[in-house]
Amino acid sequence: MSATGILEPGTAVRIGHPPILDQFIPNPDVRERFETLARAPAPLVMEVARNFDMQSLPLIRLIIRARERILGTSGASPRIPRGIVEETQSQGWGLLVEEPGRLLACGATCQPWLGNVTFTAIPPDDFAAFDEPQQVKIAWTLEVEPLGPHLTRFSNETRAVATDAVARARFRRYWRWSRFGIVAIRLLLLPAVRREAERRWAKR
Repeated sequence: MSATGILEPGTAVRIGHPPILDQFIPNPDVRERFETLARAPAPLVMEVARNFDMQSLPLIRLIIRARERILGTSGASPRIPRGIVEETQSQGWGLLVEEPGRLLACGATCQPWLGNVTFTAIPPDDFAAFDEPQQVKIAWTLEVEPLGPHLTRFSNETRAVATDAVARARFRRYWRWSRFGIVAIRLLLLPAVRREAERRWAKR
């Protein structure tokens, strides 16, 4: 159930830099990584990424609504437009590590097959060892790597691992269909962040 996605041909995973999520989920059941190149400075790309409102993209809103219909859940109350980091932390995700302007990782435990998912943060020092039954640990990153003064590799990685066999079986059934929407969100998000960062840089 592991996969690595490269958004633009020729964009390689960083060499000589162990992925930050190795210390939190070293042996994931699921791994998805996507990258793109932005013609803008790394700090600006990170600023745009962490403050980007995913649901400002109509197709992402459609994917989220589709999941609600499939699982038979009612839509949430009207949301306030917020950036990725602010919104996910309001939902229960916790900050695992941050290098300002370069890298950010968040994580939580949950039962993703439920319609109304509850995310629970785990302290960074306890995340790797957490093994409460029938849970799935999920961690994701926003990463930027300067390749030049005005060229940046922007990456997003997500990993998930079940804490026991029961959770793994339920997660596998859920992942068979949900991965298409989850991957689609990543494929929509990265170029949107790239375009916004390049637009802001061009105006400076």
